[in-house]
Amino acid sequence: MSTLVPVPVPDPRDLAALPYAHRLEPFTGELERESAYEWLHVDGRDFDDVDGGSVQFSESALSSVTLTRGRYRRALFDNVWFHNLRTVGSDLAETRWMDVECVSGLLAGTEIHGADIRRTVFHHCKFDSVNLRVAHLKEVAFVDCLLRDVDFGGATLTDVSFPGTALDGVDLTRATLTRVDLREATALGITSGAEYLAGATISTPQLFDLAPALAQHVGLTVKDG
Repeated sequence: MSTLVPVPVPDPRDLAALPYAHRLEPFTGELERESAYEWLHVDGRDFDDVDGGSVQFSESALSSVTLTRGRYRRALFDNVWFHNLRTVGSDLAETRWMDVECVSGLLAGTEIHGADIRRTVFHHCKFDSVNLRVAHLKEVAFVDCLLRDVDFGGATLTDVSFPGTALDGVDLTRATLTRVDLREATALGITSGAEYLAGATISTPQLFDLAPALAQHVGLTVKDG
């Protein structure tokens, strides 16, 4: 049996460190659905109730951007850097994320179900009541994050890690896990779907933390005395 070796996660970058930083131009317009944006820096903008369905961003940076009650279904984020992103009550279902870095973000009440997220790192992000059902995550790292009431039901997680991240009220029902590394997670608060942890690696202390949920799944009664 092969040993799961933690994959080093690069430190978060600042804007100037992006390889395309010298190409960026300030974005001063409005987001329009099915539009393609390249080499843009969207900074300090609030987009409220915007229909940005199928919008495409490539080699772009979005900093201090808030998406409130927006509709961005099937949007594409390709080689995009997010800093201080806030999404509140927005629909990002069936979006595609490739080579994305998200630093210090807040995603609250956000729909991301059915998304395809690849080669993406979330640094110091808070996920609160986020729907990731039937999403596909591959080569994704959640670093020093908080995942509270996050639904991974039916999702596929491959080569996903959680260093320094707390899971609080996470649902893994019918999820498929392959080479998922939970050993460096600071908390494993899994409310549903602990029986679907096959394919994940945990530490010995974490096994004791999960024991009540696993015992409940197999119908094991534990009594002292």
